[in-house]
Amino acid sequence: MSVSAPITQDVLTIPRKMAEGPLNLIGLTRPALAEALRAVGVPDKQVKMRVGQVWQWLYHWGVRDFGAMTNLSKDFRATLAENFTIALPEVVSRQVSSDGTRKYLVRIAGGHEVEVVYIPETDRGTLCVSSQVGCTLTCSFCHTGTQKLVRNLTAAEIVGQIMLARDDLGEWPQPGTGTGDSGPRLLSNVVLMGMGEPLYTFDNVRDAMKIAMDGEGIALSRRRITLSTSGVVPEIAKTAEEIGCLLAVSFHATTDEVRDKLVPINKRWNIETLLNALREYPKISNSERITFEYVMLKDVNDSDADARRLVRLISGIPAKINLIPFNEWPGAPYQRSDWARIEAFADIIYKAGYASPIRTPRGEDIMAACGQLKSATERARKSRAQIAAETGQV
Repeated sequence: MSVSAPITQDVLTIPRKMAEGPLNLIGLTRPALAEALRAVGVPDKQVKMRVGQVWQWLYHWGVRDFGAMTNLSKDFRATLAENFTIALPEVVSRQVSSDGTRKYLVRIAGGHEVEVVYIPETDRGTLCVSSQVGCTLTCSFCHTGTQKLVRNLTAAEIVGQIMLARDDLGEWPQPGTGTGDSGPRLLSNVVLMGMGEPLYTFDNVRDAMKIAMDGEGIALSRRRITLSTSGVVPEIAKTAEEIGCLLAVSFHATTDEVRDKLVPINKRWNIETLLNALREYPKISNSERITFEYVMLKDVNDSDADARRLVRLISGIPAKINLIPFNEWPGAPYQRSDWARIEAFADIIYKAGYASPIRTPRGEDIMAACGQLKSATERARKSRAQIAAETGQV
């Protein structure tokens, strides 16, 4: 396998110039919202009540107009309107796949763009959320990894993706009804598997997910949220302690030699170090099984020997293995494993006692499948030759 990629660079957090004007209430945690209300004159004895009222309007009812918050006095609504704003990322475009998958191109502060994907299924609706503009990990099989990191998303921009998807799905409850009164949720699950490495913007992801899990708002169960990491080992324990959601790991190889090329962060935290951290994760959070994501690359990581080695590596970890047929993109340096090879690989894992579902590719016709996400403007401005050079083919 000749394709390689450089080790991920250190992430340098550059202080962002704060936008002038009213403070955006979206993305503030309850303590931060309390401080913001105190700062505009809300008496201490009223702060807890006011936080609860505003929180429900924002995250249970999905209201964007202070004037519509009818259980607040007119004077207080005026104070809110004068000092604060309710701002979500802007939906630039919306594509719908032949299989019902929806892909949103979303513009955030500074004019940058990310992609968000909604995947409907018979028993659930899953939203794939981005956490960074671009990515720093340079995984050689991933289209997103060919887009340089621009910046981390804020908590407002992360939870805002959930909110704008609920807008599009018409899923905010109407006054007088509960969230579940109209039937099963259309948006029932969130996966942090879009653009970026969530654990490189940990604080913002944590705050956004705490907002999403709050029972008086969007009210997603922590078991309905899955965070996917390529293996940022120092942040894994923090994820269990401070978020407590389910964990998925972009694993993709069974030897350090191959994983160094596919997932260059492995050069910093190798397979043994990563697996040692994962063995502690269920004990910390009492979570369900860890999901190992394994993209199937023809003649790279798909042999029977790889399957048997994978089983040995994860021994003792409550786990399931998601096998992902490689989703090709222009200039991609790999090919999808043959279907018979994928099934044979899955059979070895299944017979060893692990669930080994083969993920059905979704949204390929609109470049919305796993590993295909990339800002539309970034995709358009790069030639096939440039993409090939970035992935080590030339």
